[in-house]
Amino acid sequence: MAEIPAQVMATDLAVHLIRVLRQKYGPLMFHQSGGCCDGSSPMCFPRGELLVGDVDVQLGEVDGEPFYMSRSQFEYWKHTQLTLDVVPGRGGMFSLEGPEGFRFLIRSRVFTDAEIGDLRAAGRI
Repeated sequence: MAEIPAQVMATDLAVHLIRVLRQKYGPLMFHQSGGCCDGSSPMCFPRGELLVGDVDVQLGEVDGEPFYMSRSQFEYWKHTQLTLDVVPGRGGMFSLEGPEGFRFLIRSRVFTDAEIGDLRAAGRI
């Protein structure tokens, strides 16, 4: 079987900000917002602050921190690789990066047919 492509990854800038936040707040977690309140943006929380359950899918980890999305939203995004990135600006009002002067955002690309086949074979989509 081919190597399974990552469903979520992070840029070097995002990893740097994750490490700054982890130093301040301890272990973290991410949840891709579905459009309520702060729009559709990746939200960063102290790990365990946001309860996840059967309605959520863990896409993977970014620098060792779990990254989740609601199962219903995942149905729309499952053919897409997400890349966590950082740009200047204010983060979501509930997300930890707000006071840092930066915000997380998602960049994406559609998986190739071969990658989708590998993900299906692995039971990931």
